[in-house]
Order: sequence, then structure tokens, then C-alpha cells
Amino acid sequence: MTEPLLELLHGLATTRTIRRYTPEPVPEADLAAMLWHATRAPSGSNRQPVRYLVLRDEPTSTAARQLIAGAAQRMWAHKEERDGYGAGTGATPDSPKARMAATMRHYVDHFAEVPVVVVVCMERYRDPSPYEGGSVYPAVQNLLLAARALGYGGAVNMFHLMVEGQLRELLGVPDHVAMSACVTLGRPVGAHGPVRRRPARDVVFDGRWGVNADWVTEPDGARHTVWKQHG
Repeated sequence: MTEPLLELLHGLATTRTIRRYTPEPVPEADLAAMLWHATRAPSGSNRQPVRYLVLRDEPTSTAARQLIAGAAQRMWAHKEERDGYGAGTGATPDSPKARMAATMRHYVDHFAEVPVVVVVCMERYRDPSPYEGGSVYPAVQNLLLAARALGYGGAVNMFHLMVEGQLRELLGVPDHVAMSACVTLGRPVGAHGPVRRRPARDVVFDGRWGVNADWVTEPDGARHTVWKQHG
């Protein structure tokens, strides 16, 4: 396998969700490069319906970011209580559950300070469909991978949905446009690196639901999550 292909696979396996950012601004040239690569993503019938609403530091964008930040804090507070992040293993400060809760609290508390927020939208040409995300989310992944390649990081969230009506009015988003995702971007505090996931064999079925594929193997050095439904 050639070196560029190996680098691509390495990027796929080591691009983390980044929720802590330095205050360093993202230069327009870097932001433009990330967005250009996002626009290379596939879409149904190559209709290319994705639009990128970039929120930086001008007054209207700042107001929109503050709206989303408030929604983020409310949504996370509800989820943290509902899902019992302070109970079970979450009561142990250094447990994965407690670390996740701390990371999320920092993320929502500092959301308004994130260098760049991108609301990823889709221009609908027909009635809403459960399949339309197939033409949107590949572009989101491209955006995250391009950010990583340029030394940045990002995270996908849906906090904007709680204040969608206010955002539409503030930002002039037409009714036929779906506001599909919100992506934060910036220079990471820390670094990308190998991610922990469930073993691929646990989630790949061979010909019938529940029949694990014995031919799926893990590369050397793969890091795994100990998956628990609760706790």
C-alpha cells in the first residue's frame, strides 16, 4: 500500500472528537481549505444540497453562537441528570464516564468561545425524508477529516435544534432549508490519536443479523471500549 493511502487510513483511525480548543483564531485560508474538502463529499444524484453557514465573530454570528451556547448548556444539563452521569462509575472521578461528563461540561460552558461554528444545512427539493442525511453527513465527516489534516479538530452536535426558530430568524435561513448539524472547529488542546471503539467483529454481521464475521480482525495496537449499556 502506498504512503498516501496509509496516511489516509491512519487519519480515519485517529481523528478524535475535539471538544477543547485553544483561543487561537482559524485563518480564513485554513477554514476555506476545510470547507473546500467538505464540498467534495458525495450526495444523492450528485445534487450537492449541502450549505455551510459559518459563524465567526461578527455581531450576528456572535449572537447566534450565544443562542446555541445557551441551548448546549440546557441540553447537556438535562442529559447529564437523565442518564445518571454522576451515578455508578460516574462517581469515580477518573472513570471514563466521569471524564466524559467533565469534557462535555467544559464544552458547553465554553461553547460561545469556540473559534468557529459551522451550521451544516441542506436545501430540500422535496418533502422531508428520513434518508436525506445520506446527502449531508458524508460532508460533515469530510469537514472533520480536513480539519484534522490541517492541525485542527472538531465536534458534531445538535444543540442548535433547541433554538432553531430563533436561529432561522436571526440568520435568514429559509423554511425549506434543513439545519442538519452543528460543527465546532478550532485548534485542539491536546492532540488527535488512536480512538477507542468496540471491536469491529462485534458490530459486523456476516449474512444474518447477530452472526459475527469471523474474518474481521483488528490491526495491531487497536484500542477498545469496554461497552456497557448502563453504569
